[in-house]
Amino acid sequence: MATKKSSKASKKTASRNPDAIALLKKDHEKVRGLFAQLEKSAMRGGPKVQKLLTQIDNELKIHTTIEEEIFYPAFRDAVRSKDDKMMYYEAQEEHHVVKLVMPDVDNSEKSGPEFAAKSKVLKELVEHHADEEEKEMFKSARKAMSRSELQDLGDRMAARKKELGG
Repeated sequence: MATKKSSKASKKTASRNPDAIALLKKDHEKVRGLFAQLEKSAMRGGPKVQKLLTQIDNELKIHTTIEEEIFYPAFRDAVRSKDDKMMYYEAQEEHHVVKLVMPDVDNSEKSGPEFAAKSKVLKELVEHHADEEEKEMFKSARKAMSRSELQDLGDRMAARKKELGG
């Protein structure tokens, strides 16, 4: 009897990370919140803007790294349809575009209408990408991968995220 309890307890106490999709969605929400703060501050500028840009840049770098190194290859290998395979390539290209735009935003004057416009375009690029993942890619991933596979990916992604300072 004691062994059954301890085996059940060990399963409960073996704290697992969120699965891959839950982890990525949590990242998306965090970045959306940072962009909302940036949008409110963009015209005024000030030290808060630079701090927010640094946070956004860091979050995006960590997030894109775990997607590109772990989630996207697993997704590409698991899905079968041409549309799903195309989603993989589109997501990679969207990351590329954000990587091109982010330095331009970061290197510009941190206040006024030009900065506000650049910040808004970056925000829209990132939000479009996150929305597409959440509405399309993650649904396909749940169909193509088992719960166990998604959990294992989540564990790997959480470990890599920790290595990257996230």
